[in-house]
Amino acid sequence: MNTTINLTEIRSGKIKDLAGLDLSAMDLSGADLTGANLSGATLRTNLRGADLTGANLTDADCRSADLRGAILADIQGQNLSLAGAFLAGSVLSHLDLTGVDLRGCDLRGATLTGTILIQADLSHTNLSGADLSQADLEEAILNGAILRGTNLTAANLLCAQIEQVIMEGTLLTNTCVEGTSLEN
Repeated sequence: MNTTINLTEIRSGKIKDLAGLDLSAMDLSGADLTGANLSGATLRTNLRGADLTGANLTDADCRSADLRGAILADIQGQNLSLAGAFLAGSVLSHLDLTGVDLRGCDLRGATLTGTILIQADLSHTNLSGADLSQADLEEAILNGAILRGTNLTAANLLCAQIEQVIMEGTLLTNTCVEGTSLEN
């Protein structure tokens, strides 16, 4: 790729290899990033309504990004950092987000059905009304999270860290909580 980055070509999906680039200064709201290689890219920007279907976000930095209404289906997201990102209402179902940093995210009403969140850090994350049914949260960190009205039906919370969590109205039907303390 040449050294000049054309925003119009990125937004329209004509440029797919954006690996390692710092795109933080660009407004990528509504961009077509389907199948794009964004591995190692810095995306601390407006991605509201962007289509990231099938994108490679391995090692990408999306801290504090606005991803409300973004499509994140079939992404590759190992070591993805989403700390402080706005993901309210997003669909992150059936993804492998092992070890992902989601500290302080706004995931109100998000759908994470069947998502693998093994060893993910969800500390101080707002998951009010989120659907985490059948999610794998083994050894996940949920300290200080808000789980008000969250659906954790058939989820795996084996050895998860859950301290100082708000759990009013949380659904825990058939949820594995072995090795997890729910006292505080």
